Amino acid sequence: MVEASEPRPGILSTHGISKSFGELRAVDDVSIEIADGEFFTIVGPSGSGKSTLVRILAGLDRPDSGNILLRGEDITATPANARPTCMVFQSLALFTHRTVGENIEFSQKMKGVARDARREHALRMMEVVRLPREYYARPVTQCSGGEQQRVALARALASDPEILFFDEPLSAIDYRLRKILEVEMKDLHRRTGKTFIYITHSLEEAMVMSDRIAIMRSGTLIQTGTPHEIYRRPESRFVAEFMGEVNIFTVADGRLAELGIAAAQIEAPYLVVRPEYLRPAGNGDADFRFRAEVTNDYMLGSRTQFHLDAGGTSLVAELPALAAAGIAPGDVGEWGFDRADAVPLAD
Repeated sequence: MVEASEPRPGILSTHGISKSFGELRAVDDVSIEIADGEFFTIVGPSGSGKSTLVRILAGLDRPDSGNILLRGEDITATPANARPTCMVFQSLALFTHRTVGENIEFSQKMKGVARDARREHALRMMEVVRLPREYYARPVTQCSGGEQQRVALARALASDPEILFFDEPLSAIDYRLRKILEVEMKDLHRRTGKTFIYITHSLEEAMVMSDRIAIMRSGTLIQTGTPHEIYRRPESRFVAEFMGEVNIFTVADGRLAELGIAAAQIEAPYLVVRPEYLRPAGNGDADFRFRAEVTNDYMLGSRTQFHLDAGGTSLVAELPALAAAGIAPGDVGEWGFDRADAVPLAD
């Protein structure tokens, strides 16, 4: 697998892809470049066009305009079954009347591979996804949800695709198992070195697993970057709010309007501050300071979230457990944040 620090060549790119269904513009002039071996996740709310885009990339749908290149070769008109790619669907689409082994062997059987060779290949794929060998003869209906997810992954890998597409495969799984599978999916990506193109509406999934994230809205890609870049430096108010809890301040006449404090040399109309960058500032060690009352607190495992009322402005702060000790609803005091932790936004 290529080291993350090395530049990776592109494997899949699109140029001006668009797709409409009647008057609905599902995908609108999308151009992307995905690197070989990358875990690339497309995120967006329902109706943003992410599923349609991935179906086009996988060859299951044709775009109305634009083209798709695989290692520089135009594959726009190439059907899905003639591409070196494979899709893992949300429903998993397993053959429920067959065993684990028969599901995994399906692509090899279609190619005419001999039975013994198919079995050995299936067992190798089971090892890759960490399914016990004794599951080979088990009916797939007797597998748990997480085990069926592994069967679907093994079946996809068995065809040795260059690119694996994933259409929200973890959405129907309970939270605890989903967190386990997120880690396993990322580990599987690292061990195989395959290119993963994944779609989800879950920001948390995208942040945990991805090398890069693309945010979609109304059929367009509005920002692409690493999880850190998208979270720390959103380029629009929509991205800032979509990526989790956020405080957004209006800058007017050289002041933060909601707080009534000076904000000299800030030319953008808005400032975005994540909750983890608000903190008690009674000792005056913050660039921007304001007085607020704690109205509620919520335990979030190793962190505590505080809801603040700053003269009628509602804000959210999150502190590590140690820093949160002793702070309770009803407390009134100084809070603040630093200029370096505030992101200026034009809209």
